Amino acid sequence: MTDAPRPVRASSHRAMVVFTAAVAAYFVAVLHRTSLGVAGVEAIERFGLGATALSMFSVVQLAVYAGMQLPAGRVLDRFGARVVIGGGSAVMAAGQLLLAFADSVPLALVARVLIGAGDAGIFISAVRLVAQWFPPMRAPLMVQLTGLVGQSGQLASAIPVAWLLHHHGWSPTFTVLAVVGALATVGSFLAISEPAGSRDGTPHADTSFVRAVRAAVEPPGTRLGWWSHFATPFSANVVSLLWGVPFFVTAQGRSAAEAGALLTVLTLTAMSTGPLVGRFTGRHPLRRTWVVLGSCGASLVAWLVVLVPTTPRPMWQLVLFVVLIGVGGPVSLVGIDFARTFSAPERLGTASGFVNTGGFVSTIVGVLAVGVVLQAVSPAGATTYSLDAYRWAFTVLLVPWAFGVWGVLRGRARTRAAMADDGVVVPALRDAVRRRPGRRR
Repeated sequence: MTDAPRPVRASSHRAMVVFTAAVAAYFVAVLHRTSLGVAGVEAIERFGLGATALSMFSVVQLAVYAGMQLPAGRVLDRFGARVVIGGGSAVMAAGQLLLAFADSVPLALVARVLIGAGDAGIFISAVRLVAQWFPPMRAPLMVQLTGLVGQSGQLASAIPVAWLLHHHGWSPTFTVLAVVGALATVGSFLAISEPAGSRDGTPHADTSFVRAVRAAVEPPGTRLGWWSHFATPFSANVVSLLWGVPFFVTAQGRSAAEAGALLTVLTLTAMSTGPLVGRFTGRHPLRRTWVVLGSCGASLVAWLVVLVPTTPRPMWQLVLFVVLIGVGGPVSLVGIDFARTFSAPERLGTASGFVNTGGFVSTIVGVLAVGVVLQAVSPAGATTYSLDAYRWAFTVLLVPWAFGVWGVLRGRARTRAAMADDGVVVPALRDAVRRRPGRRR
């Protein structure tokens, strides 16, 4: 097991300038990504959608995002973070501008395609910059801080974007988002760079895409990262990206303000737990799957809290629900840390892109399945859905949850076997606890 890539020594001031520009672009990307989550009711009215069609808005965006991860990772390895982050920010801004004036479903879907495509490489580029500019011991925490800033983009969509939408309407809101995206584009091209000498290991242009991907995903630890990313974030994503506000308002009887507050609590939970997850994984790299499996257990408890009862839940139980699923967001970044640990420097972008598909595959499955089941168990033509309909629909999330837990356990066994072949043995818990607190274990 290696900590790769090693950062090139550079001034801490320059490192923080680059980091700030990268996470600012990621903040805007998450703002774009989640903006439709607070506009579900308005989208139904504007485009005359049912539940399945509304699901497709998010599914198309997420499918493009997931499908572009490996190409984006390859472009990142070859051309660097500035090109990927700056170019991606520009594409997302164009998508939001198109969505602002779209008056038909096909145009709106094209807009979501642009948003998904531009978003695809931004986070993995930020992760690569962290690995290049900061020492390995700090990298897990810095990745979690990146995720924390990104989560604040979701918070921005839950509060100011929702306010803009309700007070000024669809077109002005998404036009403002396009302008914010344009500013992120300019900032990225001006401020982002890589340390001198950091691109010495960049693959040559004649390396085939398939060969590069195969080499990047070959380590069992990278595949464990994929399953870790698959298993943990989809519950929070299903709620925050699309189905949370309709569920809280129409099935749980909450006001729009209360629904927004619940999404805010979800985001604040992710923001506050991220540094804790980063600190733990930095100090205990051989125990990272404990965090992943613990998050899976918390998500299962959360869904039982809201799905087993047949009546709307009191506000404190809904708060508990969003807190428990909110932990999954930062825990999913443990999968990215697996990619950093087990990948060669010149393959980190491709490996990170591969791992980053995991949570979005599970999210796509979840968002679409919920929409299909909602429509199937509700009267024809319904645009609002009962609590019982949501209970049936959300139950299907048990399927990706079970696959995810199975994949993590299987991936952990294979990774530890490969580590043992290299002479790295995971010590028993009692032995790890006895080691000095200041040492990594």
